Amino acid sequence: MSTAIMLFRRDLRLSDNTALAAACSEHAKILPLYIQADREEAPWEMGAASRWWLHHSLEALQADLHEQGVHLQLAQGETLHVLRQVIDRSGAEAVYWNRQYEPAAIARDTHVKAALQDAGVAVHSHSANLWSEPWQVKTQQGEPYRVFTPYWRNLRQTISTPSPLAEPEKVQWAELSGGLPLEAFGLLPPVRWEKGFGETWQPGERGANEALELFCDDALGDYATGRDKPARHGTSRLSPHLHFGEISPQQIHRTLHSQLQRVDARRRPVIEPYLRELGWREFAHHLLYHFPHTPTESFNPRFAKFSWASEDEAQLERWQQGRTGIPLVDAGMRELWHTGWMHNRVRMIVASFLTKNLRQHWLTGARWFWDTLVDADLANNTLGWQWVAGCGADAAPYFRVFNPVTQSKKFDPEGAYLRKWLPELANLPVDLVHEPWKDESARKRSGYPMPMVELGASRQDALNAFQSLRGR
Repeated sequence: MSTAIMLFRRDLRLSDNTALAAACSEHAKILPLYIQADREEAPWEMGAASRWWLHHSLEALQADLHEQGVHLQLAQGETLHVLRQVIDRSGAEAVYWNRQYEPAAIARDTHVKAALQDAGVAVHSHSANLWSEPWQVKTQQGEPYRVFTPYWRNLRQTISTPSPLAEPEKVQWAELSGGLPLEAFGLLPPVRWEKGFGETWQPGERGANEALELFCDDALGDYATGRDKPARHGTSRLSPHLHFGEISPQQIHRTLHSQLQRVDARRRPVIEPYLRELGWREFAHHLLYHFPHTPTESFNPRFAKFSWASEDEAQLERWQQGRTGIPLVDAGMRELWHTGWMHNRVRMIVASFLTKNLRQHWLTGARWFWDTLVDADLANNTLGWQWVAGCGADAAPYFRVFNPVTQSKKFDPEGAYLRKWLPELANLPVDLVHEPWKDESARKRSGYPMPMVELGASRQDALNAFQSLRGR
């Protein structure tokens, strides 16, 4: 009876898992394996918040497999070395995995695949976490896209709604003795600061499906406008589930279409705005694949000579702690620290404040988000920060500087989001919640700090600096 290893990575689900389905169709016995190999992801090893999510996602996958009568084999170390050991012990003839697209992962997988094939072991890689492989969508000239809208127009034509692969049934699982306990990975922080994460999230395949159901019931109907309001449940919050592969874009697409069929035609929500957001995720991976230098270098080469301000540790600390004196910026940064997540519009505003009002390098912010976001994704993080900073593909024009006061008044008019995350301002009237410095005595009583920079002057400084790039 042939045995295959199913190597789980960032595809921590049993349903619509392409590699798992292929392994089950070709082999009599399947050995489920997860290898923790932090160093192979350098220089972007998983941050603290993502490690918390991974621990609980693996815990959920263990429970799902336990229901099928098998333990998830856990190992730690260099991937090729561990696979060789497991192959020797299990007699496995083949290894199956779903592809990852980060530069370090591509290099690792290419090396592992070649070495195993040289040793006579079949290796099968599959696509499971994107609608389209990053190299498949091309311009008419056969080049990668650099602008989102034509990319999405092309990609959208290829997206269909086939039924996702069901969870395999009647699998004959294989097991080995001697696997590590999950705690051996040391994924949870030694100082337990992440209490708010557990109150906010349910990692795992079941949690992903429940989040999708909640989104369809509660937010999909007015997503086009509700997604901009940080005080309400207006977005899907599926980003960490997608990053860890607890749900696939295909499953989401199919569920949205099923939702449309169940609703009266006059009340059907428009799903295109949300599909377009998933398209941005695809575009991010497209760019990362074709331009692998961008996690550390600006997409626009002119920005190599941009005059960023010298790194200011005191300013950065105030930004990180949500003590800038700008309410919407501080509310977002405190939401991030407490929940490991931040509303997408607020992400743009806090990033604009750092890169334009403070003129700190976008990479400084990208690294902070990498450590504190449960949905930290190298492709999305890179695209998002460079877009706001104005140095990326589809970059916002250099003169676009988000005004956090205008933004909070527009999208959080009653100050509900601000009051939730800035309790010291909770009892102020609406006008002062957005601009507490307008009443100095009330601000002092609240203990809330003065703005660390003047928004108008710092905006003009940014414009002057960006203006110097024109013509280069």
